[in-house]
Amino acid sequence: MKETNTKRLYDWGMLLLCNMIWGSQFVIYKIVQRQAGPVFAALFPITIATLLLLPILRRERQRAAPAVSSFSLRGDVFQFILIGVFGQVVTQLFVAWGVRFTLASNAALLALSLPILTAIMAYLFLGERMTPVRWWSFALAIAGVIECSGIRWREVNLGSSKYLIGNLMFFLAMNASAFYNTYSKKLLRRYSPLEVLFRSYCVVVVVMLPIALITEPQTFRNIPNFTPAVWLGFFLLAFFQYFLAMLMYLSVLTRLDATQAGLSNYLISFFGLFVAFLALHERLTKFMILGGLLVLASTLLVTIYEGKQKLQPAPAAPPGS
Repeated sequence: MKETNTKRLYDWGMLLLCNMIWGSQFVIYKIVQRQAGPVFAALFPITIATLLLLPILRRERQRAAPAVSSFSLRGDVFQFILIGVFGQVVTQLFVAWGVRFTLASNAALLALSLPILTAIMAYLFLGERMTPVRWWSFALAIAGVIECSGIRWREVNLGSSKYLIGNLMFFLAMNASAFYNTYSKKLLRRYSPLEVLFRSYCVVVVVMLPIALITEPQTFRNIPNFTPAVWLGFFLLAFFQYFLAMLMYLSVLTRLDATQAGLSNYLISFFGLFVAFLALHERLTKFMILGGLLVLASTLLVTIYEGKQKLQPAPAAPPGS
């Protein structure tokens, strides 16, 4: 029991760290987009992360048995293309473009849909069910995010035709992210997190490179002029966001349901505010801190408490039943 509780606490800590890293990406993207277009800003660090994964993946394949490391060209290539294109590529492109055509308040509100969309897709693709504990966790998390996100409700305008394209792009990005989080779990039953991440990133590079070359040729010409701050930003995105955090998240997915892991994504908003406060000296109020604590409580509830509930023995059947 103690060992299981320790593993649950470890998973909760991993999710905490992943979302802390993802929450910092907004500040870093502001830095790198001073000299790079939005498509290149996503493509370049993903390419670096793919190169970082390659030697580690080679070592893993050498240690693995041939039966484990074999790759089925007929079925699995198509599935890796699915998560690469409809998961990673759509998420990166539509977030990059969508935020340019909608209000920040609209984007913040639409981002609240990610864990809910993950739960829906986990039900459709993986057969996961929503338990009472998970419903309570969702309620706590949504309350916490609304408390700390700083959404300006008077500015929210999801129905205006002026912001319709941007809203649709951002909503499609949230669906694509939820799809990647859930469908990857099917592949994780046969492949390691390293293998899943590397192959999906290869698809991203192949698809996004021509898009970046066509839409942002000036950024490629400007590479020699990147400042040290921009290079540092790209390194942080490549190593921490696209390499380390994604590996940790996929590793946790091998042990937790996609719904449980997806709920932790509400932490991104809180950590984004906290990093902005530290790096950009933006406002951080006591209500934002309270909201972050509510979201932390919700992830703790769904990872550790629900795990304990599952481990409790079922009540014995009455005699004669």
